Amino acid sequence: MEQRKVAEVPKDQADQEKWVHDSSVDLKGRVPLRAKTGVWKASRFIIAIEFSERLSYFGIATSLILYLSKVLHQDLQTAVKSVNYWSGVTTLMPLLGGFIADAYLGRFSTVLVSTIIYLLGLILLTLSWFIPALKACETDICTEPRKVHEVVFFLSIYLISIGTGGHKPSLESLGADQFDDDHDEERKLKMTYFNWWNFALCAGVLLGVTVIVYVQDHVNWGASYIILTAVMAVTLAIFTIGRPYYRYRAATGSPLTPLFQVLVAAIRKRNLPYPSSPAQLYEIPKIEKTQGRFLCHTKKLKFLDKAAVLEDKDNAAEKQSPWRLATVTKVEELKLLLNMIPIWLATMPFGLCIAQGGTFFIKQGVTLNRNIANGFEIPPASIYGIAAIGMIISVTVYEKILVPLLRKATGNERGISILQRIGIGMLFSVVVMVIAALVEKKRLGVVENDPKRSSLSMSVLWLAPQLFILGVGDGFALVGLQEYFYEQVPDSMRSLGIAFYLSVIGAANFVSSWLMTVVGHLTRKGGPGWFGKDLNSSRLDKFYWLLAGIAAVNMLFYVFLARTYSYKNVQRVVVADCNEGENDGMV
Repeated sequence: MEQRKVAEVPKDQADQEKWVHDSSVDLKGRVPLRAKTGVWKASRFIIAIEFSERLSYFGIATSLILYLSKVLHQDLQTAVKSVNYWSGVTTLMPLLGGFIADAYLGRFSTVLVSTIIYLLGLILLTLSWFIPALKACETDICTEPRKVHEVVFFLSIYLISIGTGGHKPSLESLGADQFDDDHDEERKLKMTYFNWWNFALCAGVLLGVTVIVYVQDHVNWGASYIILTAVMAVTLAIFTIGRPYYRYRAATGSPLTPLFQVLVAAIRKRNLPYPSSPAQLYEIPKIEKTQGRFLCHTKKLKFLDKAAVLEDKDNAAEKQSPWRLATVTKVEELKLLLNMIPIWLATMPFGLCIAQGGTFFIKQGVTLNRNIANGFEIPPASIYGIAAIGMIISVTVYEKILVPLLRKATGNERGISILQRIGIGMLFSVVVMVIAALVEKKRLGVVENDPKRSSLSMSVLWLAPQLFILGVGDGFALVGLQEYFYEQVPDSMRSLGIAFYLSVIGAANFVSSWLMTVVGHLTRKGGPGWFGKDLNSSRLDKFYWLLAGIAAVNMLFYVFLARTYSYKNVQRVVVADCNEGENDGMV
């Protein structure tokens, strides 16, 4: 379990380079030594287990639709919905896991427990393939799987969902915690951390959709599950070995309670007049601050400022109920979360577009000619590796070439702001859907001209452009979303912040399934509909055009939000000297 002691900040300013005084502690609950803890010496252990988790997740996720079709014999629409529901649950579960990490267990302990649950899911998945009583069929060929196999299979993959729910938000935020925001050099290293985190993530994805999927296709599914289970067990051991090097943050109770207190206090004092200056709003003395950082006052959502207005100046402020008086920092933390809601909604169409990569794109690959040099046949799910390659190239070019150039051009230590980076990735998603629609239209034309061979005369590499551009866009938008939701939430909610980023993708999967149902119902009124029993009887090209249109129109809304957005502004000077928006995304 994480240490619960509160670190004492060294008083001698000459020791600032020696000690880390950002409320974190070392393994023994002491103020961490900067030279012996954190940064890359700690985060390499954390990145290793992320590589393993993504290897396992994508080794299962990218071929899940094929498993549901081939082994469980589900039709196209049912299989796609099953994948979307599982992906949605998997990416929404981090909201619960992130809350538990921030409020109760702490990040390290949450990662440890959730990884064990993840490992149990992999073990059960392996057993469902090898134990005779749990197998899908008694013989090699059957038209309907045994019910016990379906139950055990779905139980195991949803155990993996639960494990991911604690693993994803806690691990990434634990890694970012290894870098001190108030130390100039470490703050810059943290920006690099997010890029290399995603590089390792993509490496895991690439191996998952190539090596693991190849084993599934040419050996059997059980053999691939054995590999995934072994790799996860090894990296869990590696993760625990890194314990002496980590910087820990103690769980501080529910991070939501102070936010509700601000709202209640503001409502109670809604009739009080505003003070003549923001400096008159209540804030605790700096010497009493032991957790988190001070935030500057902003002019947006001014109604909430009433929570920081002193009613009875004769009564000591620190003795007043937190349900009647809040600090400026607590008020600003609630403003941060409320400002995030429009951004969360505006990034949903991007999630809708990338949701197609793990379902319809892979299903399209099954219908195309997958033979390449010397008769080698690419497994259908392996084509997703092109997206991973695109993301690796995108992240590397951005980190090594674009950021240094943009820093010189803009003077922003990030190169461009976080929301600008996300917006570029969202623009790529529109291009992906346009290309996907054109390619699917061509595939349907090939099927119409040669019904006997269907689309087997068309190479699977026709899908390469849309998958590659999808990966490039992810390198901008997904990494940007990770940074945005980690950096812009209150310091006490950073695990939840990563969960908010994942929830965009999770909610998009559910919306994608809902949209398919609605569109399918509406289009069947005037003909066969856009979604048939298989791809050749469907009109995915029209569905892709619909998504492209939704994403393009949404870009206008997103640009407006990004241009008017005020970033988190950490108080490094007195309140009166804070300038709203002056850091343009830097904290």
